[in-house]
Amino acid sequence: MTSQEIRQQFLDFFKSKEHKIVASAPVVPYDDPTLLFTNAGMNQFKDVFLGQGTRDFKRAADTQKCIRVSGKHNDLEEVGHDTYHHTFFEMLGNWSFGDYYKEEAIIWAWELLTEVWKLPKERLWATVYETDDEALEMWKTKTDINPDHILKFGAKDNFWEMGDTGPCGPCSEIHINVGDDFNNPKYVNAGVPECIEIWNLVFIQNNRDANGKLHELPAKHVDTGMGFERVCAVLQNKKSNYDTDVFQPIIKKISELAKIPYEKEKDQIAMRVIADHIRTLTFAIADGATPGNEGRSYVLRRILRRAARYGRNLNLSEPFLFKLVDILVNTMSDVFPEIKSNQLNIEKIIKAEEESFNATLDRGIDLFEEIVKSEYVIKSKVIPGEEVFKLYDTFGFPVDLTNVMATEKGLRIDEKQFNKLMNEQKNRARSATKNKLSSVNLLESLSDHSDLDDSVFEGYEKLETTSRILRIADNFLVLDKTPFYAESGGQIGDTGILEISNRSIKILNTIKHNNIFAHEFEGEIKDNLSEEVTAKVDVNRRWEIMRNHSATHFMHAALRKILGTHVKQAGSYVGPDRLRFDFAHFQKVTPEELQEIESLVNYKLHENIALQHHRNIPFEEAKKMGALMFFGDKYGDKVNVVQFGDFSLEFCGGTHVQNSSQIGLFKIVSESSIASGVRRIEAVTGLGVEKYIQNQLQELKNADEKISLLLDEKKKIEKELSEFKLKEKLGGIDSIVQNPVEVNGINIFKGKVDVNNMDELKSMGDDLREKIKSGVGVLISEVDGKVGIVCVVTDDVIKTKKMQAGKIVGQLAKQVGGGGGGRPHLATAGGKDVQKIDDTLKSVEEIIKSIN
Repeated sequence: MTSQEIRQQFLDFFKSKEHKIVASAPVVPYDDPTLLFTNAGMNQFKDVFLGQGTRDFKRAADTQKCIRVSGKHNDLEEVGHDTYHHTFFEMLGNWSFGDYYKEEAIIWAWELLTEVWKLPKERLWATVYETDDEALEMWKTKTDINPDHILKFGAKDNFWEMGDTGPCGPCSEIHINVGDDFNNPKYVNAGVPECIEIWNLVFIQNNRDANGKLHELPAKHVDTGMGFERVCAVLQNKKSNYDTDVFQPIIKKISELAKIPYEKEKDQIAMRVIADHIRTLTFAIADGATPGNEGRSYVLRRILRRAARYGRNLNLSEPFLFKLVDILVNTMSDVFPEIKSNQLNIEKIIKAEEESFNATLDRGIDLFEEIVKSEYVIKSKVIPGEEVFKLYDTFGFPVDLTNVMATEKGLRIDEKQFNKLMNEQKNRARSATKNKLSSVNLLESLSDHSDLDDSVFEGYEKLETTSRILRIADNFLVLDKTPFYAESGGQIGDTGILEISNRSIKILNTIKHNNIFAHEFEGEIKDNLSEEVTAKVDVNRRWEIMRNHSATHFMHAALRKILGTHVKQAGSYVGPDRLRFDFAHFQKVTPEELQEIESLVNYKLHENIALQHHRNIPFEEAKKMGALMFFGDKYGDKVNVVQFGDFSLEFCGGTHVQNSSQIGLFKIVSESSIASGVRRIEAVTGLGVEKYIQNQLQELKNADEKISLLLDEKKKIEKELSEFKLKEKLGGIDSIVQNPVEVNGINIFKGKVDVNNMDELKSMGDDLREKIKSGVGVLISEVDGKVGIVCVVTDDVIKTKKMQAGKIVGQLAKQVGGGGGGRPHLATAGGKDVQKIDDTLKSVEEIIKSIN
């Protein structure tokens, strides 16, 4: 049977048992911010098991897209090296929500496996939880399995739990032994390819409380999961999942691109890893995830870079992963149409990420090769954590990628030291961004007053309140109620005044810790906590902030409509002067796209869309509304949702205009990259647009006066420079060519030259290589206050003397505090220490001797 037939037979079987066939949930679980990726079929029914939701059916079945690359469900290191672990896989499953239970689940599982698929009964084994005599009895009395093939195991193998607390229960696993010794129980749960688990039947009958005690659930559920790729291998009589028609089309394409057959073990491993990883990337990106630096985005970046490195093992040095997407579309889009509808976007994202990593991959590999040749690594067989961190921090090598490369050479990495350095970096980042609460030790001061009530924020409706001071610490004060918005969610804090006894105190900023609002003030306030004060927000400033914040929501919606739903917020700033929005996107936003985004926002602003501010509503209710939420965001039981018609709906606790027309005009002023896969747009609204137009007009006026003068001056300078440099180059090169030095039978041509940039230096290197018949050439120059080096080697010296320009230039660069590399015949390098140029030039002969 083909894999398509196997999948369909599973669904048809349970449809005949009155199950509703439901669609796979997205592999990116946007409605569950606690989860990186959907990792089991039950994820979409989690609310039912927790008693928080219901469905209009009692029985269901589906094939669920799953990714397992982190936490306890992490199969990354096994992928490709064994035959049955994957980062992406399909989980066939059937569920009962308080309907049938153990008897039907066991009977139907046995029926499908042995009567429909006709698997040999003598090779099947069933495991049950050590105290689950009910399941044991069902297997013995309701099926004709060999009783000796029913085994008991403990909680590690046969008790399923959703988390530390909550629904849980015993499970019964079905294993198949495909080896010769299929009657031996020692292979079950032994983690060997001869005997693998193909189906897990979970019986959710308990609830574990906070004390770890188990209680019986009033309604019992069934949750089963079958590994689709594994059962395909069994039914197609293959020893490896990768030999089935699920993977073979991809592997054949990889083999074709690499021009390497799928034969040698090292090549098979590389092709299997790539085939697995492209599935994860394709399905995750189709469901809205993108490679990046945080959370699930970084997981995808790791996966892609891992696959790219395995491609190097197959001599695939140019972007190639994106070319595999079409194979998946052809073989799987009939079941998962989202990969076809998003194909172009998927290919663009993967290609852009490959191109970005390729720029540093080769240099990182060169550094890795230098590291493993060091005396310490040769003796200890351990790559120091500092070097692992350097590969990560400088060249973007995920730690697991360095670990793969180390393992290939029989080495290991010092992961403990690497983690220590990573934590130090994170701590430095945290220290650099500590807010003012910490700087004045206000948090510590407030914590001494546990009786301090939460501040009541009235700033959604009011910009002025009559309040009472509850606490003063340093130059911060806490009010019982306040109209001042505290900095959070990208929106900066309010400023204004506090009127106390006929005098005004300036409020410079507002920040908060938990629900206590702290107001930074200027001047002195007597510690008279009983006195009433009038708190007044700077109205004009607040209005500009609200315009910019509401405009941010409109722009976010427009970005997702025009660029794609993969766009998600990665940071923001909302102030009175401008708005800044960082978002995940794989390439520069084109001028045409920016114009389209700007036009769409302004079109919507002029529709007079009223604000609907859903405040303090239950989190689950907000989710059902479809409000945008993202992994890593923390939400309480009650949340705020900001809605502008059917155009924008987001979780947000900020302040906003009441109607879109109050924003006025929206203008994008810049678009840039701030990190790989993260773009930044800055924009203005309201008065900000007026100021922007005024500045632009003034700049145009100034530019008109300067353009003609600058053009004339430019032409004059370019002519003089061109004439001078031409003479300088020819004279300098000829002098160097006429004065070689011989070392070990190799002619060395070296000299110090004067150039404007590295391109000129490289060009002179090309000229030098053309003029010398045989030998090594080295040119050094000071370029913009730094050292520039170019080394060239003629073909005969490369061949007979094994000289490589990259190695020579690398050693020279170390002397000037830099690094570099390139091809055997030409390589360039840079450094910081210009004082050592002469000494470095003198050392060329010794370096040639040491290499030769």
